[in-house]
Amino acid sequence: MAYRKTTQIYVDLLDLTQTDRNGIPITLLCRKANLPHGRLKKFIKHLTSSGLVNKIEYDGKNTFVITDKGRMFLDEYKKFNDIAKSFGLEL
Repeated sequence: MAYRKTTQIYVDLLDLTQTDRNGIPITLLCRKANLPHGRLKKFIKHLTSSGLVNKIEYDGKNTFVITDKGRMFLDEYKKFNDIAKSFGLEL
């Protein structure tokens, strides 16, 4: 099994946060991203401080949803990744 690079983890998290318009709870995000809670919190903190993901508190629970800036980043990353793959490069 290959390890994911940090950038790939960010992309995976952004992908997961756009699956539901109401946001994804932290526990489900942990499970789907295959990351322990402590490590996930560091990634989420960076994504929220960068404005790529919004944190929504609802009934004392945290959910996360992608922002327009996050969607734009994800789209551009995917385009760049496709170009890199066409040249035989791996990001």
